[in-house]
Amino acid sequence: MRIPAHSVCTAVRADIVAGVLERGARLTEEVLARRYGVSRVPVREALRTLEAEGFVSTRRHAGACVAEPTAREAADLLEVRLLLEPLGAARAAQRRTEAHLKVLRGLVRLGRQRARAGHSGDLRSLDGWFHETLAQAAGSAGLTALLTQLRQKIAWMYAVEPAAEPVELWAERGAIVDAVARGDAERARALAAQHAEYSTSAHRLRFPADGGRGDGGRAGRVAAVRTSQHSVNMASGRN
Repeated sequence: MRIPAHSVCTAVRADIVAGVLERGARLTEEVLARRYGVSRVPVREALRTLEAEGFVSTRRHAGACVAEPTAREAADLLEVRLLLEPLGAARAAQRRTEAHLKVLRGLVRLGRQRARAGHSGDLRSLDGWFHETLAQAAGSAGLTALLTQLRQKIAWMYAVEPAAEPVELWAERGAIVDAVARGDAERARALAAQHAEYSTSAHRLRFPADGGRGDGGRAGRVAAVRTSQHSVNMASGRN
């Protein structure tokens, strides 16, 4: 059975975001096909998609490599996030379903419980699920895809310091959900903008401010690759 390219794309992207495939690492079709247990055809298609998304770049004499974004490019992502996440929250207030609200409320309730109990290890995953669900509630496939890709790229480029007051952060998310539930688009937009701006200060670049291009040949060498924690999910429908 032919494994779809989007499953390979998901696996490669996840390994890039996690740092398993390091910045500047060469990405050859043969090696990746062997790594993920697939043929070269879906790998080739996945690399084209990831290049369009900005995770992969093609360089002369080196071929496909994991991209090495500059500090300026990384900063631009945070600015775009300040624009798109409030828009997504406003759209969610207009288009959300009861199913979306049920999931969002459940995540906020669980997030508050974990924050009060000091279970910080669970909060990052809950935060990701919350924002993914809020993006889906916007009712726009294009906007949801942009928000999802944006958060993936930010997670790749930035480490996030643990929140000093995680209970307050989850209270903010609860207020966003309340505004979404009431259908108050402007309130949801304002609260999401405030939340995004506050959280931006906790982001720290994972790479040097020079963009990681000071060693001359780094883009052309094969970077060390740690053992992957991600496998190709043949049943996945996500890209």
